[in-house]
Amino acid sequence: MRNGISIVVTAPDRARLEALVAARGTPQRHVWRARIILLTDDGLGTVAIMAATGKSKTCVWRWQERYMAEGVDGLLRDKTRPPGIAPLENELVEKVVTLTLEPPAREATHWTVRAMAKAAGIAASSVVKIWHDHGLAPHRWRSFKLSNDKAFAEKLHDVVGLYVSPPAHAIVLSVDEKSQIQALDRTQPGLPLKRGRGATMTHDYKRNGTTTLFAALNVLDGTVIGRNMQRHRHQEFIRFLNAVEAEMPADKTVHVILDNYATHKQPKVRAWLARHPRWTFHFVPTSCSWLNAVEGFFAKLTRRRLKNGVFQSVVDLQAAINRFIDEHNTESRPFVWRADPNDIIAAVKRGHQTLESIH
Repeated sequence: MRNGISIVVTAPDRARLEALVAARGTPQRHVWRARIILLTDDGLGTVAIMAATGKSKTCVWRWQERYMAEGVDGLLRDKTRPPGIAPLENELVEKVVTLTLEPPAREATHWTVRAMAKAAGIAASSVVKIWHDHGLAPHRWRSFKLSNDKAFAEKLHDVVGLYVSPPAHAIVLSVDEKSQIQALDRTQPGLPLKRGRGATMTHDYKRNGTTTLFAALNVLDGTVIGRNMQRHRHQEFIRFLNAVEAEMPADKTVHVILDNYATHKQPKVRAWLARHPRWTFHFVPTSCSWLNAVEGFFAKLTRRRLKNGVFQSVVDLQAAINRFIDEHNTESRPFVWRADPNDIIAAVKRGHQTLESIH
């Protein structure tokens, strides 16, 4: 023990310290601190305490002084230490947030971490932390399109009604076309997937032509009727309608959900519709292709079969699409609509109000 320092351990303190050492659940840092004081009370010197506890001289002295100043409670807590890096001032944080919400002064569409760090005079890591804490991500964006259809609510309820409660003795079809599907072939063969390395594919490609897929999704069972055609004019659309008509049971009415593509409203298409009175067209609101159920099938087709596919010809592409449709139909499931149309209408109204407030 250092000269001029004397420790007096009272009987209650000694009993408490011995209980800490004996308890199995006591944290080890509290055990060796208590032992330092108990050994000091037993009359051992600093060197002997160091040997018994495995601690340095300064560590032994520190906890002896802590006990003298604060008693047993002082051994059970650690003093708070200032952070290695001082926290940023609130004014500086607000400055970064304000700048982020405004367009950059230079010719750029959004702020980057380095640009903001230079403008604010702080480290890039601090910018990242501020953006994370405030939920800001200026490098990301989400696309949107609000419908301006004056009959938006009526059309929405009409289409959702077909999904949720289709008419009796009727078939509900979601129809659309996926145009300009490219038959892309790579300039060099890629390497297959193996352990430790992903599959490879050249960044450039060869175009071998295009095809257009006309598809009709049966909402009731999820099956798809598809036809590949070279173009997507009204002539091809009528040919597709004839193909679908041939596969529909004669005793069923047919309700078709369509978008507002001009081909679907062409006079000859309307004449075809007049010749087939059991068919009824239901158009989704303008700019609302997401309301058409077949778009989900197109997304699945693109993601799982077309995006990373290699096709040496249009025939090869069409054959792959037809095989995908056949596989889809073997495990199809009914289309289920879950969103509340009233919530959608309210969200669209809020979006229009926000745009009006901006302008």
